[in-house]
Amino acid sequence: MADLLALIRADYARFPADQRYDLYAEDVYFKDPMTEFRGVQRYRDMIGFIQRWFQQPQLDLHDIQQQGDRITTRWTLAWTTPLPWRPRLAIPGWTEMQLNGEGKICSHIDHWEISRWSVVQQLWRSP
Repeated sequence: MADLLALIRADYARFPADQRYDLYAEDVYFKDPMTEFRGVQRYRDMIGFIQRWFQQPQLDLHDIQQQGDRITTRWTLAWTTPLPWRPRLAIPGWTEMQLNGEGKICSHIDHWEISRWSVVQQLWRSP
């Protein structure tokens, strides 16, 4: 596969549009503080949900590192909610990705640097 880190950087830059699902194993394991599942199709569905329901989603990549078959990214995900007062939410976090023997991502685990409650509290801020 071409420079995997460059491909991941490009996905983050255009998130959630035109993601490279071919980087993922068919049975990829995904987990974040809200959900957990297996399968690249479920991953596609989750990204599709973000595209449909999140307004102005933005995924800023702060750092990306690879050590052997493990890739770690640091990022901030932000979006405007479809509520009448349009609060903008932001979640800083990091992702741990594991590569399989074919060089595809077989595990994608997101961690948030703030609690779920902190995210909910952002709904009540003025834009």
